[in-house]
Amino acid sequence: MDIIKFDVYRGPNLGVYISVNDKIGLVPMGFAETKSDKLAGYLDIEILHTAVANTRLIGALSVMNNNGILLPTTAYQNEYDYLKEVTDLKVGVLDTKHNALGNVICANDKGAIASPLLSKEDCKTISDVLGVEVVQKKIAGSNLSGVVLSSNNSGAAIHPGASDAEIATASNVLGVNVEPSSINGGVPYVSSGMLANDHCIVVGFLTSGPEIMNLTRAFLN
Repeated sequence: MDIIKFDVYRGPNLGVYISVNDKIGLVPMGFAETKSDKLAGYLDIEILHTAVANTRLIGALSVMNNNGILLPTTAYQNEYDYLKEVTDLKVGVLDTKHNALGNVICANDKGAIASPLLSKEDCKTISDVLGVEVVQKKIAGSNLSGVVLSSNNSGAAIHPGASDAEIATASNVLGVNVEPSSINGGVPYVSSGMLANDHCIVVGFLTSGPEIMNLTRAFLN
């Protein structure tokens, strides 16, 4: 598995705009074909062009694993219908005021860490759609559990300020090795600057050598 540097819209915040699993990648409408082809090759996925809530912020607003995809209530019906039509994923809508689902949920195929801001009913919906156990946990003092944690099915990176207990909980729930790291030269919100599936890790172009080493320990163990 490689770790590759990349940019989106001339910036390093890949995870804000794109969501991936082991088969598909959701990228914004009009996303450059050359960029799409490179991502498809790196991550060994099929690229699908869509929007969420009529925006380009797919990674920030949605959550996806190999079982399902969760959309916010602000998503348009045609966006929901498109994903139902072109994927074999279970597509669900999470009825919460915290519409930036990618900021409050981190999931792989083994488990999910969700923000304490979400309700128990929200967690049941997450579990039903993504097919995993859900544990609510604040990480490094942040309720934005989806931003401070990024995982595939072999490893995870967590906010460098996370405690040993928080790291242990994330490891137990997600069933993977978890290592502290920042991204893009010191940003602690790791999911904003990376795309991770079980084929490859793609990171923002500002990611430093020491951060690459941390991510290597996390994902390539």
